[in-house]
Amino acid sequence: MGVIAGIHPVREALLAGAPLERVVVARGLGGPRIDEIVALCRERNVPLRFEPRASLDRLAAKTPHQGVVGVAAAQRFAGLDDLSATASLLVLLDGVEDPHNLGAILRTAHAAGAGGVVVPERRSAPVTETVAKASAGAIAHIPVARVSNMNRALDQLKERGWWIYGFDQNGQYDYDTVARAERAALVFGGEGKGLHDQVRRKCDYLVRIPLAGKVASLNVSVAAGVALFEWRRRSRRPLE
Repeated sequence: MGVIAGIHPVREALLAGAPLERVVVARGLGGPRIDEIVALCRERNVPLRFEPRASLDRLAAKTPHQGVVGVAAAQRFAGLDDLSATASLLVLLDGVEDPHNLGAILRTAHAAGAGGVVVPERRSAPVTETVAKASAGAIAHIPVARVSNMNRALDQLKERGWWIYGFDQNGQYDYDTVARAERAALVFGGEGKGLHDQVRRKCDYLVRIPLAGKVASLNVSVAAGVALFEWRRRSRRPLE
């Protein structure tokens, strides 16, 4: 059973029409934001329950919930074929296992205009309430595809005319000058490990973010933010 904890994440899930089994609100809790959640539940025919706060504590485990918890129905993932047919920019995550990083990347990808995020079934943080919380509700608005084999997914994208950009501190090209393709997949590696060797070999470009300080690399969610918003800036100009 998946849960979405917190007023803002539950509100965003309701607005996006995410499948919810029910929403639980702590008894005695009120105010305009709670009234909005109650109204959204009624509009979308989502069962609403008022229960003791202890019940919400058990549902949310250790995640802060602000007195509002959504119980998710079966997880819905997008298909890679659907994303590749409709998007022009995708984010692929090769082994991001920290749920806070995954949530932050989902939030940034949505804000930067990416058409979806692709994660592997293994070597990836599960899409849980912690991820939803870290995404600040963006998970309800950006499609997420889950693939059984990242290398095969890259091959499928290349067959459909996508260009693959792998971010690696030893990359040959700078992130702000590399040739920009019309349909681009930006691939980011996991915490501490970076891209797997096979994934690295699948990339058309290996791209680096030059660093001025003495640290060897950026946190993956920070690197994704830098890369995605530079891509967004350059996308407003004609292709180089």
